[in-house]
Amino acid sequence: MSETTLHDKEAELEPPAKIRPVVFLTSAAVTLAIAIWAIIAPTAAADTIGVLVGWTTSWFGWFYILLATVVLVFVVFLGVSRYGRTKLGPEHSQPEFSTFSWAAMLFAAGIGTDLMFFSVAEPVTQYLAPPVGQGETVQAAREASTWTLFHYGISGWGMYALMGMALAYFSYRMNLPLAIRSSLFPIFGKRIHGVLGHSVDSAAVIGTIFGVATSLGIGVVQLNYGLEMLMGIPEGVPAQIGLVVLAVLIATISAVSGVDKGIKRLSQLNVLLAIGLAVWILVTGKTTFLLNAFVLNIGDYVSSFAGLTNQTFAYDQPVQWMSWWTLFFWAWWIAWASFVGLFLARISRGRTIRQFVAGTLIIPFSYVLMWVSIFGNAAIDAVRSGDAAFGRLAMNTPERGFYTLLTQYPAFTFIAAVATFVGLLFYVTSADSAALVMANLSSKLRTPQDDATKGARIFWAVATGLLTMSMLLVGGVPALQNATIIMGLPFAFVIVLVMAGLYKALRVEAYRAESVRQSMPGVLSGRTTPSPESHQGRPWRARLSRAMAFPGALKVAEFVDDVALPALEDVAEELRRQGVEATVDKVADNGTSYVELAADLGTEHPFHYRMWPREVPLPIYGRGPAGHDVYSRLEVHLREGGQGYDVMGYTHTQLIDDVLDQYERHLEFLRLNAGSPA
Repeated sequence: MSETTLHDKEAELEPPAKIRPVVFLTSAAVTLAIAIWAIIAPTAAADTIGVLVGWTTSWFGWFYILLATVVLVFVVFLGVSRYGRTKLGPEHSQPEFSTFSWAAMLFAAGIGTDLMFFSVAEPVTQYLAPPVGQGETVQAAREASTWTLFHYGISGWGMYALMGMALAYFSYRMNLPLAIRSSLFPIFGKRIHGVLGHSVDSAAVIGTIFGVATSLGIGVVQLNYGLEMLMGIPEGVPAQIGLVVLAVLIATISAVSGVDKGIKRLSQLNVLLAIGLAVWILVTGKTTFLLNAFVLNIGDYVSSFAGLTNQTFAYDQPVQWMSWWTLFFWAWWIAWASFVGLFLARISRGRTIRQFVAGTLIIPFSYVLMWVSIFGNAAIDAVRSGDAAFGRLAMNTPERGFYTLLTQYPAFTFIAAVATFVGLLFYVTSADSAALVMANLSSKLRTPQDDATKGARIFWAVATGLLTMSMLLVGGVPALQNATIIMGLPFAFVIVLVMAGLYKALRVEAYRAESVRQSMPGVLSGRTTPSPESHQGRPWRARLSRAMAFPGALKVAEFVDDVALPALEDVAEELRRQGVEATVDKVADNGTSYVELAADLGTEHPFHYRMWPREVPLPIYGRGPAGHDVYSRLEVHLREGGQGYDVMGYTHTQLIDDVLDQYERHLEFLRLNAGSPA
């Protein structure tokens, strides 16, 4: 009786996404419990949050700072080392987006309502009340911009890069679920599918929702002030709740009606408007001063970065300053790491780790550098020019700083309206995207390209809105900042495990490449091709005929049924006879059926040999099926991806030879990997 399992019908019937009950219920219960508690007893909630943030700062402040440094060093190391050549996807994969489009999307990832908020509020605050030294000096002005760039700089983007790399690598290259738990597979193996995996994904969802709620809360209070200036809508909780409801409503409409593409197009327009806003301040303000300050900021940031990245103020620590600034920002970056990392992974399939690291660290930060230098230095200059009232306002009511700065420039009503539109759209798209990401993180997706159900997206949109409102009732933006420091801590420990898992997996890849080189002398870059044994005993005319054959899809399907499946079955039967658990499957994947031999050798690295049909353009010398400009290949894929050669037309014996060649190389890889140092 055949061991072949036909999965085509099952794959068609399987839903693209279904809820992970433990992850969903755990993260939902924690979120709703905290939100309801804050609404019912805001004073008690504020007191408890204050105690917890003090404890977190005292005991784990050093950990947040060290973690940000270690993550950045780790990410840069991967980019410049031999691991940088590894693709975030199968070896045969190519980037889905052109370099320009990819760079544009990375650029857009650096923009948000919170950057508008802090680009004015932080430089002014650091200038007037620096953590050390005298305020309102030239040195304080230089350090103010440097601190702001540091908090929004490459340290934070290193965390995003780590999570994006890990999600893309384990999902697109290792064929594991697009979930945080997959990053831990090299360490814990199949245990990631149990309590451990549920805990990791739950921590990611909880961290994400608090990080997003903080951004939405910041956006709410700033937009409320802008709407008061433009339309007379009074500042206060009622208007802020209305803005939260608006974000939830738009996210719900997007989930139900599928208007995501329209929102994405508006977001692309928003990027141009945001850049135009910065250019307006540059051109109509003190242009020469701002350009000089821009260059100076770059130099100050580079020269002081090494000292800032490990600055804990151990001998005379400004505890409150640390909580409000560095620790909050690092916790905020950690909380957002899963959210932005998932976006970065989705757009970076097929790129190498080196390209990914360079792009994510340089491109978004270039926007941050431009924005902070223009708005931050313009704000500091306003204070230094004698506008002390503006300085006090930006420091004590930071949500008013950005719009108040705009009043000092021509066409205030117009540019304030543009700023409000930009901020409002970034605000609602953040809510919409976050609901989708949290729904995906709490769901089991059939493929990385699938998304969670509409119901899950709606729930997380509503839950995020409820949490934002509850924290605004407790104490506004400071309450959100404190909650982020607390709730980001569990996921900070997960990030350590993610680094360990990713490094172990990449090191295993290095041993795999070494095993290929040892078993195939002369092959460059570890790329496998059929060994000479595969052609032995084959008439040369038949071999030439196969090289010049360009079959259609029907011929390939017949070959799979008549030759490929029987050959794989013979190998599987012999492996089972020798005590190895082996199966042969015919699997449907997004409309394409492939055949696969899988052998479980009792390790975390099973052997997989797939024959995958693929349509490609006819070469200029080829003659394919009549009326067609494409032909079909049957390419060999191993677990790490396509191997770049075609076995269509091989005989039964030659296919078995090729399977055994790859199987022997896999055994050599296991031997090398087992003998490696822990």
